[in-house]
Amino acid sequence: MATRLCAWLLCAGLAAIPPAMAGDLATVRVITFPFGTYAPLFLGIQDGIFEKHGIEVELGITPSSGFLREGLAKGDYDIALSAVDNAVAMVEDAKKDVVIVTGGDTGMNELIARADIEALEDVRGKTLIVDAPDTAFALLAKKILKDHGLVAGRDYRLKSIGGTRERMQALVDDPANAASILGPPFSFAAKEKGLKSFGRTSDLIGPYQSGGTFVMRGWAKANGPVLERYIAAYIESVRRTRDPAHRDAVISLIASRFKQDPKTAERSYRSLMEPGFGLAPDARFDMEGFKAVLALRAEIEGQWGGKPPAPDKYVDLSYYDRALRQLGRQRDPNEPRRSDP
Repeated sequence: MATRLCAWLLCAGLAAIPPAMAGDLATVRVITFPFGTYAPLFLGIQDGIFEKHGIEVELGITPSSGFLREGLAKGDYDIALSAVDNAVAMVEDAKKDVVIVTGGDTGMNELIARADIEALEDVRGKTLIVDAPDTAFALLAKKILKDHGLVAGRDYRLKSIGGTRERMQALVDDPANAASILGPPFSFAAKEKGLKSFGRTSDLIGPYQSGGTFVMRGWAKANGPVLERYIAAYIESVRRTRDPAHRDAVISLIASRFKQDPKTAERSYRSLMEPGFGLAPDARFDMEGFKAVLALRAEIEGQWGGKPPAPDKYVDLSYYDRALRQLGRQRDPNEPRRSDP
C-alpha cells in the first residue's frame, strides 16, 4: 500500500516554498520500484521540487510489476513509474485504458548470471529469474536466450520473484537460479558479490524504451493540469539528477535509499550519466525504442499475430509537451550541444 512520505522529506523542500503554496498542494499517489533509474523521482521528492510545482507525492513502493499494474488499474495509485511494457500489458492483456505520458531511460540493464555459468547455453536445465514472466525485462531475457538457441519452458524454467533486489538475492542464494536481468544499483552490487555480466541488453538487442510514466487515461483527462505539473516537476528532477553540481547528493541518495556501499552507488551514478545509456534528457520518450518494445512482445509472446501494431494507441505526449511549456521549453543545461566535443 502507498505510504505517506516522512515529515523530514517534506520539510527538506517546503522551506523554499511560499506558505500559501504548501497549503494548495495537490496530492498525487505514485507507485514505482526501488530502482536506480528512478533516482530523479526520489531526488525530486527529497529536494522539494514536486512541492515547488504544487504537487505532494504520496509514494508507494511495489514488490512486483503485477502489484503495480493491479494497483494502478484499481485506482489505488494515480501514476506509475516503471517499464512502459507494463502499460502495454495492461492495455492488451487486462483491457485497461492506460496511456504512456513520458519516457525516462533505457533500463540500464545487464544480463547477470551466476559465476558457474560459463556461456549462456549453460542456462539449459536451470532457472531464469524474472519479475513477471510475460512483460518488460523477462521478455528481454527470453529474447537474448532465444538468440542463443534456448526457449523458455523447453530449455529452462521461469521463476517469478519480484523486484530487482529480490532477483539479485535469488541468484546469490540458489545455485539452481542461473540468470536474470538486473539494473543499477543491483547490477553493480551483483558483480561485487561474484556474479557475472553477459552484457548490456542495449548492446545485445538494441534500443529499448524502458522506464516511463503511465496513467489511466480517464484519470489523465480528469486531472490534466495536475499531471502536467507533476511531469514538469519530474523533468526538473531529471535535470537536477544530471547536473554535475548535484553529483555527491545523487550518489548519497543511491547509497542510502537502496542500501548500497559508496563504490556501488558511484558506479550506478556514472551509468545514469552515460549518454545513450543512462537517463534520457528531460525524460524524453524514445519512439524507436518503444517500437522495439512492441516488436519484442510480438516476437517473444506472439502477440498481434507476431506483427507489432502502431505505437500511437499507447502513447499521448500532449501532457509532456504542455509540461515543457510550463518550464519555458528551456534546454536542459546538462545536455551537450551538437557542436560540443
